[in-house]
Amino acid sequence: MYPKQHLFLGAIFATALFLLFPKIGFLGASLVLISSILIDIDHYLYYVYKKRDFNLKNAYFWIIGNGKAMCSLPKNKRNQCYMEFFFLHGIEILLILFLLIKFSNYFLFIFAGVSFHLILDITHQTTYRNRIDRFSVIYDFFKYKKLTQLERGKNI
Repeated sequence: MYPKQHLFLGAIFATALFLLFPKIGFLGASLVLISSILIDIDHYLYYVYKKRDFNLKNAYFWIIGNGKAMCSLPKNKRNQCYMEFFFLHGIEILLILFLLIKFSNYFLFIFAGVSFHLILDITHQTTYRNRIDRFSVIYDFFKYKKLTQLERGKNI
């Protein structure tokens, strides 16, 4: 899912939470929104690791290009490859955030934003990729070892 879509839907979600539960305040709603978007920092960090380039614009177009390359493959070919490894996209991160709620209620808002983001990603994956990745970081790590990495311009 594109960043603009996460921003738009995250804003709707944060606003709805604020209207339904005004006690969360502007800070709580802002944390929900920010965390629903900033979880994608792992996309950028993967690009930096893979390409040794810190240019945010290059990273954006590389990641978008890989996503388009994946979607252009027939569905049976999509199951033979992966795009990138995202270490913040998984149930394990949610578990850590859930445990941190004990120390600060702010983590509840971050937990809500990250959960919303992951739900959007899973919905997007089942629609466009015919499989679910990014549900478990550990599972994906081992699964990706058996698959070919897809990168725009390379054949599968």
